[in-house]
Amino acid sequence: MGSVSMATPVQELATDGQDPSERYNYGGSGGGALNASVPLVEIPTVDVGSLISSPSAANHELQKLSLALSSWGCFQVVNHGMTDSFVDRVHEISKQFFDLPKEEKHRYIREPDSIEGYGTDMIVAENQTLDWIDRLYLTLNPPNQVQLKFWPEKPETFRETLQEYGVKLGELNQILLKAMAKSLDLEENCFLDQYGEGALMTARFNLYPPCPRPDQIIGVKPHADASALTFLLPDKEVGGLQFLKDNEWFTVPIIPHALLVNVGDQAEIMSNGVFKSPVHRVVTNSEKDRHSLAVFCIPSAGQEIKPDEGLISETRPALYRKVKDYVSIYFEYYQRGRRPIEAAML
Repeated sequence: MGSVSMATPVQELATDGQDPSERYNYGGSGGGALNASVPLVEIPTVDVGSLISSPSAANHELQKLSLALSSWGCFQVVNHGMTDSFVDRVHEISKQFFDLPKEEKHRYIREPDSIEGYGTDMIVAENQTLDWIDRLYLTLNPPNQVQLKFWPEKPETFRETLQEYGVKLGELNQILLKAMAKSLDLEENCFLDQYGEGALMTARFNLYPPCPRPDQIIGVKPHADASALTFLLPDKEVGGLQFLKDNEWFTVPIIPHALLVNVGDQAEIMSNGVFKSPVHRVVTNSEKDRHSLAVFCIPSAGQEIKPDEGLISETRPALYRKVKDYVSIYFEYYQRGRRPIEAAML
């Protein structure tokens, strides 16, 4: 990746009342204001309880799932097995961490050339546009890659809550990967087998502080995810997430205690392009903090990812080459505003 440095945490810029530097001015909005009104879209909702119940109920949910992933590449998940009170606890540990004094948060600051820990954008290019976001990035699985030195000791419930959340999402990830295969009339374990047992699960706690120029400064640049699946717990009150479809941006509505799940590039490859890894972004606002938690479920670096043979035919040949360690190129591509899946296309 070459020489890498890290920008000052955005929360500190906002607290100190500093004017953002020119590096935060985003020039990729087509000339329009980033905070211009965009249409609200009803992302399909999938009931996980029905997905694993009677065949008739499951078939109805499978149809919704297939339609959601082939059109939008994402869906809202309800009845996911987590109580509202537990989801609220997950929300709360995020807010409590970012409310800690600067000195306490800096105990978990990222090390050079690493994404693990607390901080903001890595600067990898001289002309790179910076995002208006602070992050706490932690590995949840596999156990031998967990670096507890970056897991906050405050609030006291942080580690226990995050660990429990990771276990529950691991179970949900298996259910959904099986359902995705069944929705395409494939053997139900085919995507799960590619995903592998040594898969990586990472959590990214996000804080978007109030921004003085929401018309010009972006929270997260347009991108698609490098994962197989991404589970997002959005802010309960403050919106900002937008998805791109047919060259138009759409705002995602907030459903309290629901999770937003989107396909990542590696699931698009496995499905030979049937499922779409959606491009999305986050816009800022000038009034309120916005918190979210994204958990990425990523095949291990040694796992070979390729289009399932059941989705390849004379009329629909393989659209992607076999890939390994897809994430290794992802972050640099993202900071340079490019889509890494281009490198996998045949």
